[in-house]
Amino acid sequence: MSRAISNKNVLAAQFETAEFTGAYLASFGRPELRGAWIIWGGSGSGKTTFTLMLCKYLAGFRRVAYNSLEQGLSLSLQKAWERVDMAKAGSNIILLNKEELPELRARLSKRKSPDIIVIDSLQYLEGFTVRTLKNLKKDYPDKLFIFICHADKAGKDPDSKIGIKVRYDSDIKIRVEGYKAFVTTRYEDPDKGEGGADFVIWEQGAAEYWAEQIK
Repeated sequence: MSRAISNKNVLAAQFETAEFTGAYLASFGRPELRGAWIIWGGSGSGKTTFTLMLCKYLAGFRRVAYNSLEQGLSLSLQKAWERVDMAKAGSNIILLNKEELPELRARLSKRKSPDIIVIDSLQYLEGFTVRTLKNLKKDYPDKLFIFICHADKAGKDPDSKIGIKVRYDSDIKIRVEGYKAFVTTRYEDPDKGEGGADFVIWEQGAAEYWAEQIK
């Protein structure tokens, strides 16, 4: 049976957070880099570019593995990699070429394994369930899993029951539409203006898209 924690100890507990700055601080706050996040959006929304921008930024804090289940190592992914100038992340990011869950678990059980694992996309991860997610979080409590998911036809929600369930369990939820990322974060501090701001992925594309929406 787990031990009860006193009121005093709850208030005194210390947690390691990432010292985000600029647009990332405004959108995400100061998050713990563990647990689960989810990013979803439609085709052509800027989702891949945003995900790679985030990977590059996170590589400044921890080691990142981008598991490309959908594309694998391909020309289109290489071009997206170049577009965000991923070379600046150096050896702190690696690409996993369509690595399924058993292989991924074997990798994460090794010493000096990646700290942040991006899974692109949830629809291509065979046999993934809520129990799978709970077991990943339990077995690797100090790692952060970021799940990429297709959007439904309306573009507002993740496109699958498991996507909806992962969203419910995620500390940060990011919907991408029209080259903007709409962030809901449990690390928001409104008094400091940290967390919750929309993240603009591409200024010109976002301006043109949203101008059309309000006509």
